[in-house]
Amino acid sequence: MTTKTGQHRTLDVAALSPIDFDMQWGKVLKILRAEFDENTYKSWFKPLALINVEDNCAIMAAPTRFMCNWLMSNFSDHIKGAWKRANRDIEDIEIIVLSGFQGADKEDVKKDPSINQPIQKKEKGSIKGAKEQIKIISDNEFGAPLDPRYTFDSFVVGKSNELAYAAARRVAENKDVNFNPLYLHGGVGLGKTHLMHAIAWSNRQHFPKRKVVYLSAEQFMYQFVSAIRYKDTMSFKKKFRNVDLLMVDDLQFIANKESTQEEFFHTFNALIDNHRQVILSADRSPSNLEGVEERIRSRLGWGLVADIHPTDYELRLGILQQKANGVAEVEIQSEVLEFLARRISSNVRELEGAFNRMVAHSTLIGRPITFDMTQEVLQDLLRANNRRVTVDEIQRQVANYFNIKLSDLLSARRSRQVARPRQVAMFLSKQLTSKSLPSIGREFGGRDHTTVMHAVKRIEELRQTDSILEDDILHLERMFST
Repeated sequence: MTTKTGQHRTLDVAALSPIDFDMQWGKVLKILRAEFDENTYKSWFKPLALINVEDNCAIMAAPTRFMCNWLMSNFSDHIKGAWKRANRDIEDIEIIVLSGFQGADKEDVKKDPSINQPIQKKEKGSIKGAKEQIKIISDNEFGAPLDPRYTFDSFVVGKSNELAYAAARRVAENKDVNFNPLYLHGGVGLGKTHLMHAIAWSNRQHFPKRKVVYLSAEQFMYQFVSAIRYKDTMSFKKKFRNVDLLMVDDLQFIANKESTQEEFFHTFNALIDNHRQVILSADRSPSNLEGVEERIRSRLGWGLVADIHPTDYELRLGILQQKANGVAEVEIQSEVLEFLARRISSNVRELEGAFNRMVAHSTLIGRPITFDMTQEVLQDLLRANNRRVTVDEIQRQVANYFNIKLSDLLSARRSRQVARPRQVAMFLSKQLTSKSLPSIGREFGGRDHTTVMHAVKRIEELRQTDSILEDDILHLERMFST
């Protein structure tokens, strides 16, 4: 159990009280939510779970030791103050480490009364069951908390992620699989972390007595460095090499960190040799992990390497439709969802962020979600996505649109048939990418930046008087926005 001095003691299961303090705990959460911004509340207070109130002390659980220590160091006075307002008899608070608990605000508790209930003392003769419950919850105490939103049910499957999804389900629902490790890789916001959390939740459901640990490579390194500092490496090795399922996210973080790589290598081998499952994720394939030892990259390819590709339009639309079905308070037109699915193609995280922002604006301001409202509220995000178009893509589309060869567009030819499309391509490159004028010039056959500047100025002038050219440019801009 964590006290204000940062020391830990073991929770006495037999002392747990059957009294239900749910109403008071709900008030505490409400007070904290009003006192802090939403991100702080969700990151630090919502993951807490009420365990008990005894001897005028409120006992809560945090899912990790790091969170436990951080809360006591930075927010203990706020939490105690909230408890004093909810129950004047509370004189102190304590936070213990019981991983697996996921906190909830009052609305969540209303939807599912089993959430955040205090652990009750078992009937006489059932203390063993309570100890077993705490043991299972505590298996992941040196890992990271799991997000209850990230399950297989909430994961939308498409062509870009179907292999990774199928492999993840196989690992989650079977003790013995033919591929070990499972290595997931792909760009930012494509669903790697979602799948890893889903594996953990599902595996715990199917095999509740298994030791499942999920954490980031950064947390792995942090714990290893702490073990060296406090001369406790044997304890570190013991806890990591005795899990049944180890999941390490963002493996690229250990690049160029030799000591961490050395320990990871031995941990990895020990688990594989003992037929324990390992699941890893990174933003690139094993062969492209720069700064990582060759022997590690070689072993990462032993099992199954599953690439999660960028999302296509159908998958993005499916994700938005699933989210829209879960929002009852506002009506969202299908054309708005289709527009977002076409325009925001970078990653799922950004797509969901745009959706949440749009719904929040509608519910807070009271405006219906229309096409015009969406463009207004998300104008900065839409503009940023426009600028992800590449110069190479612009060159190919313009050459195809004006029915000329790409080689001619990049050549030194000055005939009007080629020069005008080239100027249009330079103009669009300036408008739709973040490239500098010299960079654009280099991609057009090594031309000087003044040539690009002249082309941009010339097209801007011609658009005012040449309606055909204006239509051509508007049509091309629409092509790059879908």
